[in-house]
Parts: sequence; structure tokens; C-alpha cells
Amino acid sequence: MNWIVRCLFVIISYILANVPVYAETCIASYYNIGEKSQPGNITASGIPLNDNYLTAAHKTLAFGTRVRVTNLKNGNSVKVLITDRGPYKKDRCIDVSLKTAKELGMIKAGIVPVSVEVIGEPEHKIEKIKIVKKKKFKKKKFKKKKRSKKSKLFF
Repeated sequence: MNWIVRCLFVIISYILANVPVYAETCIASYYNIGEKSQPGNITASGIPLNDNYLTAAHKTLAFGTRVRVTNLKNGNSVKVLITDRGPYKKDRCIDVSLKTAKELGMIKAGIVPVSVEVIGEPEHKIEKIKIVKKKKFKKKKFKKKKRSKKSKLFF
């Protein structure tokens, strides 16, 4: 009898471990940074802004949260990392990077219905990454010029 209870406990805990904590169905859009981005631009979490990362922006999920985004039109699914805040349109819940949009097959459509499931909570805070080092400018010491007697008369 004891082993049956243990087996049931293991099965139930396995099932509960694979159930998403957070899931929603909504409209997704993607962002294309392109040439507009200046080198050293970073997201709200401090990670470099890059079209080639599998990242996304969400209004409420914590930075570093892993989510599975599934395109409901074609069934394509991608695991992404939440690194930014947005989108700022009322009818949308998630903005994905260009690489994520290509893998989801949403480039032509621009916006598509998706399901968003949390598959991993952040283990620790994402620390901000310094991209561009600030240049330290040395103050130049100017030598005082000796004025002639004539110039002192006018000042």
C-alpha cells in the first residue's frame, strides 16, 4: 500500500511540474531594430538589444522568465526569454524579436494570435551588462600666458 501512495505522489508531482504556471492567448507583434539601433542600446533588463536573440517584451512577466510562444495559425513554437517591457498597444500582450518572429512564421502577417506559456521562472535577477565603456577625459591643464604690460591696462 505504501508503494502505491509513493507512485501516485511521483505521478501527480510530475504532472503538476509540467503544467504551465501562467498561460494566455493574445495577439503578438514583433520588433525589427534594423539600422535604427545605436551600438550599446540595451533593453529594460540590461541585456543588449539585438534582433538575433530569441527574446521578447512582456508587460508584467519578470525579466529572465522563459516562455513558450506558439503561433496559433501554423502551430510553430519557440522558447524565448523575457528581457524588455512592452508592447504598448492595448490589444497586444507580447512583442518578439525578429529572429523569434522568423521562427514563428509571422513576418508577412506582422501580428498573429499566439499562446504564451511560462516554462521557467527566473532563478536570479538579471544583472545589467555594461556594453559601452565611458571614456574618461583627462582635464587638460592650460598654462597661463603672461600678459604684456599693454594688455593689463585694458582689463
